[in-house]
Amino acid sequence: MKKFLEKYQATIIIAILAFMTVVSLLNAQNDALIYDEEAHIPAGYSYLIQQDIRLNPEHPPLLKDLAALPLLFLQPKFDVTQDFWTKDNADASQWNAGKYFLFGAGNNPDQIIFWSRLPIILLSLVFGLFIFKWTKEMAGTIAGLFALTLYAFDPNILGHNHFVTTDLGIAAFMTFSFYYFLKFIKQPSWKNVFIGGFFLALVQLTKFSSVLLFPVFGLVLIIYPFVKLHRDNNKSKLATLGEYLLKGFSAFAVSLVLVYIAYFVSAYNMPQTKLPEIISHYFKPGDTRPAIVYTREFLVSINDHPALMPLADYLFGVLRVFQRVGGGNVAYLMGEVNTQGFFAYFPIVFLIKEPLPILFFILFSLIIAFTKIIKSTIAPSENFFAKIRKNITHYLRTSIVEFSMFIFILLYAITSITGKLNIGFRHLFPMLPFIYILVSVGIFRFLKHRHHQSKLIFNIMISGLTIFLVAGTISAYPYYTSYFNSLVSGSKQGYKVATDSNTDWGQDLKRFKIFLADHPGITKIKTDYFGMADLNYYLGDRYEKWWGAKRPIETGWYAISVLFLQESTYNTNIADNMSYRWLKNIKPVYQVGTSILIYNITPQDIQNIPDNIK
Repeated sequence: MKKFLEKYQATIIIAILAFMTVVSLLNAQNDALIYDEEAHIPAGYSYLIQQDIRLNPEHPPLLKDLAALPLLFLQPKFDVTQDFWTKDNADASQWNAGKYFLFGAGNNPDQIIFWSRLPIILLSLVFGLFIFKWTKEMAGTIAGLFALTLYAFDPNILGHNHFVTTDLGIAAFMTFSFYYFLKFIKQPSWKNVFIGGFFLALVQLTKFSSVLLFPVFGLVLIIYPFVKLHRDNNKSKLATLGEYLLKGFSAFAVSLVLVYIAYFVSAYNMPQTKLPEIISHYFKPGDTRPAIVYTREFLVSINDHPALMPLADYLFGVLRVFQRVGGGNVAYLMGEVNTQGFFAYFPIVFLIKEPLPILFFILFSLIIAFTKIIKSTIAPSENFFAKIRKNITHYLRTSIVEFSMFIFILLYAITSITGKLNIGFRHLFPMLPFIYILVSVGIFRFLKHRHHQSKLIFNIMISGLTIFLVAGTISAYPYYTSYFNSLVSGSKQGYKVATDSNTDWGQDLKRFKIFLADHPGITKIKTDYFGMADLNYYLGDRYEKWWGAKRPIETGWYAISVLFLQESTYNTNIADNMSYRWLKNIKPVYQVGTSILIYNITPQDIQNIPDNIK
């Protein structure tokens, strides 16, 4: 089997990526505009044609620029005389720009959305190849193919690799940056300094959460000079540390120069007065909290110097992210609604969103790692603490890559769990490639040292679970965005546990249109849709706008997005007669995709609703 896989590795890779490509293109065509895309797509196009980043400045420009490149050939209308460009505040402008650009300017929205998604799909394919390459370098071809399989058949990746968002992109560019930083750590040549600095710039231009790389890179930069083997015995460890710090700072300086250039180009035509308006919107002048006051004054003072305006644009985004993470959001989890975050949110969604075979592989690799650690520290022939020190030094010297990945996963997990921004499993994406790689490396290094009989048993187990993963992912098509494993009875039931981008991001509107076409007897349906796509464009006069607080409750057909349903039903701050609690004992008659529930309310249903809820 090993010889077969190695001989036909190119064919296997092509087959895996072909599956990803076909599924991604189909989903790009069939999934409706999701929530964030309404802001990201017009923003990216405006950066390229206007050199002005007033739209959606809370995210860096790189991914939006990439997504907008195909639009340069389509040349859709973009009218800068509209209010979204001239009058609207910073938050409203990005959403109103999307509404007008996609549905109000006479452009073809489905064409724009589809073509904007293609660069993200292409990036996801390159990302898969990169995961294979890195894992192969660490543990061989079979491990590389296994890591690629974990990536390509993770429904969560397939659910987001065709959307114009930052989630897949930040995972990819963090991985690229990690690879070239660690290449510099092992070979601190000036060539690797500049390559590392280049990829560090790219990740900073992808998403502002990239700042979480810096503590890990800084720690490794300090530790490795003290544990590495020196060819030059006359060179002290402190001298080596000084060389690493100098070159590490040089790589960081290179990245800042490139970030500055990118922002200079993207915001070349942006008026100097625009950023202070944006700053005042998010960091209110009337807010006297010291952190807000100092942030506002700091950013405005930098922007006052024309040469530093690109730096002010970048730093605003960084500080805005910290403000947003600390501010919280409305989140639903397991029958509760909270605005200040759930401590257990990300551990729970990880356990119910990742396929069970991947969870098993993670557990198996952790058992392997802990068993190895225990065996290496209980040798009775040496002093315990001396043995620990020796093992740690040897581990850091020989496994600095694995150590760096593990520390990043740990830091990112802690930051996510303690943060208040509970809006979806997608925010854990930066951890996933390192999990795929570490799991693959750990398992196949373990198998390498097993005797024939036990290796055969483990190979059968791993092969069986891999087939189970592949089959489960194929059978879950096309509902990858809202994928849940069988711990919560699958994707159709996942909304009962968690919503937002885990389940409902507006992706099922086109399927809702098909549902209405297949049910001509429904002449009018009361609709509460969570999404930014234009209902008039897709549904025409077949719908009536509805919401949770609307009364009186009427007979007829209802289409309710599960996010609105759950947040209205379980938010204790909403009164009974202003909520959807009247639907708790009424079963939907149909589920469009996974995120839109269809109800047919009869006079008997209304009669059974308690008076305090009507």
